[in-house]
Amino acid sequence: MSIIKIAQMAGCSPATVSRVLNNPDYKCSKPGLREKIWKAAMETNYTPNEAARNLKKGHGTGQNNYYIDVLMTRMDGYHADPFFEELLRVVESQIHKNSCILSRIWYKSAFSDDQKCRQENIDSVFREMFQDQDENRDGLIIIGRCNLQVIRRLRKYYKNIVSINRNSTNYEVDEVLCDGEKIAAMAVGHLVGLGHRKIGYVGKCHGEARYRGFSEVLLQHKAELYPEYIVETSQTEREGFEAMKKFMMLADPPTAVYCANDITAVGMLKCAAQFKSSHYLPAIISSDDIEEGQFTSPMLSTVHLPKENMARFALALLLDRIRGGHSEVVRMELEGRLMLRESCFSLNEMNQPEYCI
Repeated sequence: MSIIKIAQMAGCSPATVSRVLNNPDYKCSKPGLREKIWKAAMETNYTPNEAARNLKKGHGTGQNNYYIDVLMTRMDGYHADPFFEELLRVVESQIHKNSCILSRIWYKSAFSDDQKCRQENIDSVFREMFQDQDENRDGLIIIGRCNLQVIRRLRKYYKNIVSINRNSTNYEVDEVLCDGEKIAAMAVGHLVGLGHRKIGYVGKCHGEARYRGFSEVLLQHKAELYPEYIVETSQTEREGFEAMKKFMMLADPPTAVYCANDITAVGMLKCAAQFKSSHYLPAIISSDDIEEGQFTSPMLSTVHLPKENMARFALALLLDRIRGGHSEVVRMELEGRLMLRESCFSLNEMNQPEYCI
């Protein structure tokens, strides 16, 4: 009955609702439909377990059913990161498969920026978030880097928190980590192995594990870190496009570039395609392995992050803590995997195929 109600609210068929709730890879033909379905599911406190549907009405306790909130720190209403969008879809499905109730999804990109957290009125943000003190809050999943002080504030509202991230919380809360430093080292190490020594970096720098990994590999191989090859960005496609333009203007640009995330690299590829007359085509590698990276031309080389397992283990950790299975802070680290495609080439192969999207 609940799926039928969600279908009515979202304006689609019950079959489509079922596919969206159960399959994170299912693609709706209508833009925005997936978001409408999950919004309706949250409004109705949907769970596949009938007992849990009665929790809000006070008709039952739903022994193994819990209210789970999600905090997205790398996305807001203006900029989206496909990696975190894909990761959120997997988390949503895992919450559904474990018969839990997805209560809220917050988008607070300022929480990932230490400077903004110092400058903005975080107190007012928290008052807005937690104005209803009677809401059920069994657990919180933080997706993306989160300011340390924000995490400590969140612990006043949630006894059970798990973080899914590329930057460690340093044992502030349970976390499932794909270490950004190791991810970057893997990618940049591959560039060094291809003969590159003049390597650029595009992404966040301050407090960023991937930048540390990039710098460490250059140091290990006695390759110079050129300040003009470092472009600090918020890791969006537009900024990737602009970063490539900056490299094109250099008299001696890098022969290879590591981008901290895929969507930034996609922006660089689009810039290279638009300005083919510049004849500047560096080797490019990034990290995340988003779907879009497989459809660029040349296809994007990247480091694959195991989104499905990151989400699955995160929810398992959260539920175990909620049920009293562990009290110590747990850190679970998963490995990335090189996905070598066409955008990476050796220093001796600078006449690689044209860049186009």
